[in-house]
Amino acid sequence: MTLPGNATPKFCYVFLDEGGNLDFSPSGTKYFTLTTITTGRPFTLYEPLSNLRYDLIELGLDIEYFHATEDKQAVRDKVFAGIRERLTDLRIDSLIVEKSKTGPALQALDQFYPRMLGYLLKYLFESGALKNHDEVVVMTDSLPMAHKRRAIEKAVKTVLAGMLSADTPYRLLHHASRANLYLQVADYCNWAIYRKWESGDRRSYDLISTAIRSEFEIFRTGTTHYYKK
Repeated sequence: MTLPGNATPKFCYVFLDEGGNLDFSPSGTKYFTLTTITTGRPFTLYEPLSNLRYDLIELGLDIEYFHATEDKQAVRDKVFAGIRERLTDLRIDSLIVEKSKTGPALQALDQFYPRMLGYLLKYLFESGALKNHDEVVVMTDSLPMAHKRRAIEKAVKTVLAGMLSADTPYRLLHHASRANLYLQVADYCNWAIYRKWESGDRRSYDLISTAIRSEFEIFRTGTTHYYKK
C-alpha cells in the first residue's frame, strides 16, 4: 500500500480461534466460543514466547509449538505468564454460544458460523477496534474443511466489506497455527475463556481477564432449549 508522503501504513491484525464443537446434541459440548485477539505492530510477544520455547527445549521437552489443550500444565503456566506480561498490547473479545439454545434452522454450519462470527466482527468494528487503520488482516488457523473456510470467508466479507470505508482494504489469511505465535496466543486465550464457561475453571481466565474487552453470551436472554445437555 502506498500512502501520501512518508507515512507508514497502519495495519490492524485480528487473530481468530474457537472452542467447543459443532455437535448440536446432548453428546456435544455445552458451549461454543469464538475469540479474537486484536493487536498491531510491534508484535511484543514474539520474542518472549520464542525464547520460552527454546528454554523448554533446552530443559528436554520437545515443543514444536504451543497448544493449550495438548500442553502440560507446567508449560501452560509459563505461556500464560508470558502473555500476562504483555496484556496491555492485546485486546481480547469473545462470543459465547450456549448451543442448546441454538434453533434448528441456525445449526447448519453455513448458517451458524457466518452468523456468529459476523456478530463478533461487527462488535469489534462498532467498538472502534478496527477503525483508523490502513488495512485490516484477519488470520485463522489453516482449516481442513473447505465448507468451514467458506463460512468464515462469508462472515468476514459480509461484515468488513459492508462496514469498512472503501479505501480501507482487508484480507483473510489461513495460516498454520504452529507457524504463527499469535494464533497460538489466540488459542490460549480462547482456551481460558472456554474452560471458564464449559467447566467453571477460572484459573487461566483470571490471568488474562484484564485484557478481555467483551465476552458476549449471544443467547443469554433465551429460555428455549432445543435439546437437553
